[in-house]
Amino acid sequence: MDKRKENISKEAIVAEYLTGSKSYRGLETKYGISSRTICDWVMDFQGRKPSWKDKKRRNLEIKGKKPEPELPKDVKLLQASLRKSQLKSELLEEILKLSEEHTGIELRKKFGTKQ
Repeated sequence: MDKRKENISKEAIVAEYLTGSKSYRGLETKYGISSRTICDWVMDFQGRKPSWKDKKRRNLEIKGKKPEPELPKDVKLLQASLRKSQLKSELLEEILKLSEEHTGIELRKKFGTKQ
């Protein structure tokens, strides 16, 4: 089926549902398209299709959990920068450890009194 016929049939299916002559399940059996897909088409046509954020928020509300508040953009940037610095620090620590194992020389100086 080409794209134009697919759009026409989608519109026809949505129109048939909106006239009230058939239910989602009835249209599913008639056209062989899942009722969930037809429901999405109808909601999209009516402008009521929720975004992924709305779906996530609704799922959390159903489970009884509070959604996390949205962080400002500068806080998100700071978190990303902190995570990058932590990874760099872990990498450098691992490099020092491997170098000490490979060469047998302690690369970190230990300050304090000598015994």
